[in-house]
Amino acid sequence: MTVSVANPVYPVVWRDDHVELIDQTRLPQQFSVVEIRRSDDMATAIQTMIVRGAPAIGVAAAFGIYLGSREITADNRDEFLAALTEIGDKLKATRPTAVNLFWAVARMLNVARQTLGSISQIQDQLLQTAQDIAADDVRTCKAIGDHGLKVLPAAPEKLCILTHCNAGALATAGYGTALGVVRSAWTAGRLARVYADETRPRLQGAKLTTWECVQEEIPVTLIADGMAAHCMQQDLIDVVVVGADRIAANGDAANKIGTYSVALCAKAHNLPFYVAAPLSTIDFDLADGKGIPIEERHPSEIYQIGSTDICPPGVEFYNPAFDVTPAELITGIITEHGVFPPSELREKLSHHRGS
Repeated sequence: MTVSVANPVYPVVWRDDHVELIDQTRLPQQFSVVEIRRSDDMATAIQTMIVRGAPAIGVAAAFGIYLGSREITADNRDEFLAALTEIGDKLKATRPTAVNLFWAVARMLNVARQTLGSISQIQDQLLQTAQDIAADDVRTCKAIGDHGLKVLPAAPEKLCILTHCNAGALATAGYGTALGVVRSAWTAGRLARVYADETRPRLQGAKLTTWECVQEEIPVTLIADGMAAHCMQQDLIDVVVVGADRIAANGDAANKIGTYSVALCAKAHNLPFYVAAPLSTIDFDLADGKGIPIEERHPSEIYQIGSTDICPPGVEFYNPAFDVTPAELITGIITEHGVFPPSELREKLSHHRGS
């Protein structure tokens, strides 16, 4: 299925009385949509990475709260809110690193608590809020793309941008964060090529980032994760732009495992390294990256490719899904409010918190 620029990718869509998710576990071989009608099914979709990417998870969780509100049978307001809080806890337990998930659940629960009137009126307000979160995220990503375009290196005229994992339309409500910058650069005639790390072990770069680029005919070259330093050494890369799942107040940024290695390589080759993420990804309650919880996933992601075992029995495994890039390796953090050095996040952005 080809998706043109005029028909962009929206991975989380409200349709009549249910949510439609692009099943990202089947890309790029198959484009299919999963219908979600229950909060438990949304939790499963988040856990199994049918939907993934911090902003997209937040949007999905918001709709999950609304779906859950329809399942509650309590007539009493306090009982209804208590049950809704339990649903929020189940959703928050699915992916511990992506802070947008916690932000979206908290916003939805606050709306429920602050809405006066009947349970039906609360439910209506929850649906409206979830739809607003989705629409706001698309606008946010486009603003991130525009701000990112302004800070890209002035030379060469057309840039080669390296990215790691997938921080595109599939990882958001649409357009993307890191790939939002790529899309803005492409539209402005500033992009020569995207270099996409494959992103072991789940291969989101190989499967998803390249898929998005192909849909819009953006030139893209896939490389293995271990090739990034060589490509920099050969002057094939001009700038690195990645996404984030949680950013601490000091600018330390958690992103897909392998990002830290790319940042070290960029520093060694004197290349700018940008993190593109919405304000909702910044966790001002965490002083630094040491407090960011790192999700560990099933070892089968390491010892299998598809259904084929790639190592002998008896091997032990370690499979962290994320790593933390220290703030001192980050040139700037691209947000919907502008681009800031990591050290200025709290000063420049904390007053936007909760907006």
